[in-house]
Parts: sequence; C-alpha cells; structure tokens
Amino acid sequence: MTIYNFSAGPAVLPHEVLKQAQDEMLDWHGSGMSVMEMSHRGKEFMGIATAAEKDLRELMNIPANYKVLFLQGGAHLQFSMIPLNLLRGKTSADYVNTGEWSKKAIAEAKKFCKVNVVVDNADKNFSYVPAFNTWKCDPNAAFLHYTSNETIGGVEFGWVPETGNVPLVADMSSHILSREIDVSKYSLIYAGAQKNIGPAGLCIVIVREDLIGQVPVNTPTMLDYKIHADNDSMYNTPPTYAVYMSGLVFQWLKRNGGVAAMEKTNIAKAKLIYDAIDTSNGFYNCPVAKADRSRMNVPFTLKNDALDGDFLKQAETRGLLQLKGHRSVGGMRASIYNAMPLAGVQALVGFMTEFAQKNS
Repeated sequence: MTIYNFSAGPAVLPHEVLKQAQDEMLDWHGSGMSVMEMSHRGKEFMGIATAAEKDLRELMNIPANYKVLFLQGGAHLQFSMIPLNLLRGKTSADYVNTGEWSKKAIAEAKKFCKVNVVVDNADKNFSYVPAFNTWKCDPNAAFLHYTSNETIGGVEFGWVPETGNVPLVADMSSHILSREIDVSKYSLIYAGAQKNIGPAGLCIVIVREDLIGQVPVNTPTMLDYKIHADNDSMYNTPPTYAVYMSGLVFQWLKRNGGVAAMEKTNIAKAKLIYDAIDTSNGFYNCPVAKADRSRMNVPFTLKNDALDGDFLKQAETRGLLQLKGHRSVGGMRASIYNAMPLAGVQALVGFMTEFAQKNS
C-alpha cells in the first residue's frame, strides 16, 4: 500500500530525494564520509552549501543584492531577529494579523518595539484576507510584516502588499517555492524548511543587503544577520544535513521544471480537493473565503463531527495519514506541499467522495 503523508510539518519529502539521500548516506560521492560526519568547513560540505544557495537563487530568481542565509532556530527565532535587525533606530513596526502564526510574530515583536496591527481578520475567525484598502499602515513604520500563507487556518495571499518605502517582510514558511514570486518586491523573506524545502532544523532568510548591519549594540552575536552574511552562514556549525537535504530538494525542483511547473501542479492539486468539498452537498465544508484559499493547506470539516474519528481511521487504512486538523481549530487538514504527488491528492479525493456517499 502506498502511504501519502498530509502532515503540515515536518512534511512529506520527494521520494527520489529520500532515495538519493539513502544511497549517499554512508559515502557521499566517494568521499568515504556521510554528510553528517563532514566538517562544515571542509571542501566537501562547502561545495554542498554553495550549490544549495546557487540553486535556490536560480529557482527564485533572487537578485544579487540579497543575501541568502541558512540559519537555525526555525521561523520562531525570526520573530525576534527581524525587529532586532530591521528597526534600525525606529520604535514601531506594522504587522498584519491573519491567523495563529501572525499572532505569534506580533507577540514576540512587542518585546522589541511598538506594534501597529494594521488589520485583523479575527472578526470572521481568520477565514479571509482583508482588502488592502482597509489596512491602517504607518508610512513611518520600520517595516511591515505579514504571513503570506497561514498553515493552520488555510488562508493564503494571492497578491503582494504595496508598502512604498516601508520594507516588506513575509513569513513564507508554508508556501515558499510553491508559486512564482518577485523577490525584489520584498525586503526580507523567511521560511522554516520543514514544510516545503527539507527537514526540520533549518530556516532560510532572504534579506536585502542594505538593511543589515544596523542592530542595537547589545544584540547577541548570533542574532545579527550581518554576522551570518559575512560568514556565509557558517559563523557557527550550521545544520549540515538539513542544508544537504534542502539542496537535494532544490535539484529535484530544477529537474522537474522549477517553480513555474510546480505552481501549475499545485493549482491542479488544490482544485481537486476544493472541488470535492464544494460538490459534496454540504457534507464537507471549508471555512476559508474562496478567493483566499490556500493551495498548500486545505482545512475542512465534516457536516457531522461525530464522524471525524471514523473518517480518520478509515483514511489511515487507505494509507492517507496525518489528516487531523490543528488542535486549535479541529476538523481536518490536508497539507499538499510540492512533494505531495498528484496521485496522493487523487487518492484522498476518491476516499472523501466514497466516505460522503456512505455516510450522507
């Protein structure tokens, strides 16, 4: 039986990437060493890290005046690093609140500056993206931060906020590399790797170089972007195996048509699930406004939540795993990142249709 893992993260990785890592586990390219054993300053790993950055730059068409950092601490640490590095003498920043991850970023930023919440969609349980003309932005803010895809609520921005001279910061943890973007519209992009890039333990930061190097004098060394940029993300020992695995994923993406091809597949996968929900005569429901539905994280509920347990148990017998919704919202959630094959989504939709017919 084929297993399809719909976990929101750590999440599914491409099978061929896992197979390559398996083949190279004990001896990377004739070196006699596993990547996990290599010195991070040795020529072997330095080559791996250089190639990973080069491939990511190509996949996202990252301009030369942006630094690409491979850091630890996950997206959570970035909630602190961003205000420390980007306030640059200012005392307030703008934040958009569209769900659980936005709320976490806001709570952490309040430790460093005044936070102006420019818009909040809690009025409808974080189920839509508020129109830009309702945002109360501060033209003097140090930066504007938003979460462009909310993993838990399943709300995704299909557009980029126009912030003028205010630096735009985006948490793209759960949909980076799933759709084409213009990096030059952003001042900083960050993403935990464990959803759409590689294993847990790595966070990627893409930051415009003119914004770094202006931290308060008491900033811990490890929280200064410039330190990491000046040392090619190797001021300390990086998460070497996570970098290696991410590099393999980047190569896999390039072999399969890059981000543009992946976006077409992601649109098709998401459409299959949302169509199954919308044509179920109310048996399934997605709480997110149609225009703002995520392509990566599809939350849905059953008309009768007493059937939730049976749904999950029967799904598991079909090899459809990790479909339980986040504990804060309940219901179901199917995370269909780049590495989820179309066949996995087809199998889920087939089961959903059958389950609805039997239990309507």
